[in-house]
Amino acid sequence: MVCKGICSRHQAMRPSTGMRYLIGQKRCQVCQIFINWQGWFCPCCGYKLRTKPRNKKFKQQLVLSNNIIKK
Repeated sequence: MVCKGICSRHQAMRPSTGMRYLIGQKRCQVCQIFINWQGWFCPCCGYKLRTKPRNKKFKQQLVLSNNIIKK
């Protein structure tokens, strides 16, 4: 799996709130960027995109934000 540079066309801008996963951005671990993409796999390298944060602090923030939105 190699980055071919296609993903740079879909690169996402950093939101002012800092909640990338909450607004639908996904991260490619191979290309090492956040992208706006509707599919499950990176359009560039074909690796599965990460849709949830790995850090415990940010996981809790995402859960809290989702609970507030659902209410």
